[in-house]
Amino acid sequence: MHLLAFVVGTSIVVSVMWDAFETLVLPRTPRRRLRLTRCFYRVTWSLWAASARCIRSHDRREQYLAVYGPLSVFLLLNIWAAGLVIGFALLQWSHRELLVNIHGAAHFSDDLYMSATTLFALGLGDVAPRGRAGRLLVVAETGSSLMLVSMLFAYIPIVYQSFARRELRVTMLDGWAGSPPTATEILRRIASSGDVSLYERVFAEWEHWCADLAESHLSYPVIGYFRSLHPRQSWVAALTAVLDATALVQIGLEGVPSWRAHTAFAMARRAAVDLAYLLGTPLPPVEDRLPPGELANVRSTLERAGLRPNRSKAADQALIALRESYEPHVAALSSRLMMPWPGWRAEPGTRDNAL
Repeated sequence: MHLLAFVVGTSIVVSVMWDAFETLVLPRTPRRRLRLTRCFYRVTWSLWAASARCIRSHDRREQYLAVYGPLSVFLLLNIWAAGLVIGFALLQWSHRELLVNIHGAAHFSDDLYMSATTLFALGLGDVAPRGRAGRLLVVAETGSSLMLVSMLFAYIPIVYQSFARRELRVTMLDGWAGSPPTATEILRRIASSGDVSLYERVFAEWEHWCADLAESHLSYPVIGYFRSLHPRQSWVAALTAVLDATALVQIGLEGVPSWRAHTAFAMARRAAVDLAYLLGTPLPPVEDRLPPGELANVRSTLERAGLRPNRSKAADQALIALRESYEPHVAALSSRLMMPWPGWRAEPGTRDNAL
């Protein structure tokens, strides 16, 4: 029994510390399927999302979903702390340590109490091990708690800084693409400036945003669950609008340079594919967001803005191929995170959040 307690306790402590290191410090996303953090987010988000679907009011549901991201960080910390307390308590109990100020045989609850006071550095001193092995375990547990807290203090600022960088661009997109953002509005509003070079500058900025999105969210996946501060906005919608707009430019807008659209599209698609894979989201059947009638409406809208889109059958086939390369992945992110993806055109009567 005591050998089993030693093995289980050691396994728990090592697993918790390694999982915390992978989550908080390691910049590369671990590929292992069986991870404490991965299982935690799969289970808790599924339960949270299922309960959110029972809320009929859209605003209340969004407020409820917005709590999950920040709350999950502290819930995960509590799970790590509980794991260390239980793991070190099992190690103490496996050594059959005599505890000071405990009359008679010590129960496992006494080891739990001593482990908890050690982990949180309370320094009460009312219960302490008498033997050398127990004292070494106390030192090891205190060091583990300090390492965990140090990693957490470095982790939280990085998460919120990455979230702020992401949301800065998402909020700025409101003026460029409406609320929610759409590809047609991006192209139409840029065309209204009369400056053709603006297309390249805008797409270059969004290429950098997509690269930062992929880098930060692959390193710290929890940021993906953080929702935007404003209604009808999300990073999934922004990513979709950028992909749609660059796809339209690639198939042909007369007089609009397409090279930067190619590079921005490639970076945005890579972000969508990598993040969908990271979240372990199955690719759902994708509804046709752009049937022939809607495509005609999109082109008519662009033509009223002074643009001349390519209306050939070859352009239609090229657009279908581009959409098939990214829409399943964006749809998976949208379904997984409960962040609706936008259409291709702004809905009539829709006002921007900034207005």
